[in-house]
Amino acid sequence: MKKSASKKGQMKLSFGMIFSIILILVFMVLAFFVIKKFLEFQEGLTIKQFTNKLQQDIDKIWQGDQGSQKVEYFLPSKIDAICFKNDDYENLRFRSGKLMDGEKINHLDIEKITEDEDPYCIESEDGKVKFVLEKDFGENLVIITR
Repeated sequence: MKKSASKKGQMKLSFGMIFSIILILVFMVLAFFVIKKFLEFQEGLTIKQFTNKLQQDIDKIWQGDQGSQKVEYFLPSKIDAICFKNDDYENLRFRSGKLMDGEKINHLDIEKITEDEDPYCIESEDGKVKFVLEKDFGENLVIITR
């Protein structure tokens, strides 16, 4: 009789171990999922901060009579370039491996910016994008140059 009791105890122990391993795997999968979603949220927040800061800087130049300002912004590393396109609804787009929404930036002379190239793209280097905001005397809108 002792042999059957011994086997029964071993069976319960192995079921408990298997159940514990399954729970550990489920928790690990959930942890990776949450971390991935958090990183995606952080990238979206960085992009939104970029567009807000760009709009603020453009508004500062636009409100003056004339001006020129070299600017540098940080972007997520997955973004290869920012592109300005002659579009009434989304004149700023992000070039990346995945499809991303565009943004509408006000007070830009988008026709002059995209005169030679449409879209007018500025490459991102190590997560940074640099360009110059300019407004000449007598002009109503701001232009962007590399």
